[in-house]
Amino acid sequence: MKTNLLHIKNMVCPRCIEAVRTLFEQAGYTPTDVTLGQVQLDENTPVDPSAVAPLLREAGFDVIMGRADQLTEQIKSALIEYLEHLRTARMPLTTSAFLTDRFAATYSHLSKVFSRTANLTIEKYLIRMKIERVKEMLSYNEMTLSEIAEKMRYSSGQHLSNQFRQVTGRSVSEFRRDLLPRRLSLDQLG
Repeated sequence: MKTNLLHIKNMVCPRCIEAVRTLFEQAGYTPTDVTLGQVQLDENTPVDPSAVAPLLREAGFDVIMGRADQLTEQIKSALIEYLEHLRTARMPLTTSAFLTDRFAATYSHLSKVFSRTANLTIEKYLIRMKIERVKEMLSYNEMTLSEIAEKMRYSSGQHLSNQFRQVTGRSVSEFRRDLLPRRLSLDQLG
């Protein structure tokens, strides 16, 4: 079955968008729009998903066939935007308000689908994302823990420190002492 819209797993950043666009162009397809998690092709060049799946897999991506998997990947992409919203909004929305606005669906529905397909709750996935962003900021050694906590909307440095230990199994100071701290890419979070 050929289609003009493909949903792609593991697209987490602008470089992923460019990589997927290049893959499709090199394979002879004409993408008209490539966004996090989706490729829209020119109406004259539909594609059989199974034909491009091996190319995508080789580059670390994958075609998503099921509707629940597609929604889960869309939620993951929206959560990346939500992290930026948290960082920049004067009065940020709650996670549930942000997602229900984005998807015009109840948070309960989104949460059930996400939990079932990702084997992880939205909240735990968001916490993992936040901790990876905290690791990035810690590795630059430009801000104090309190400044990072404020930037990431934690109630205190202690709250951030406790959550960091829960997620990583290490304290913030242990992480800072590590010469080669281990960070995860967003597609490895769940």
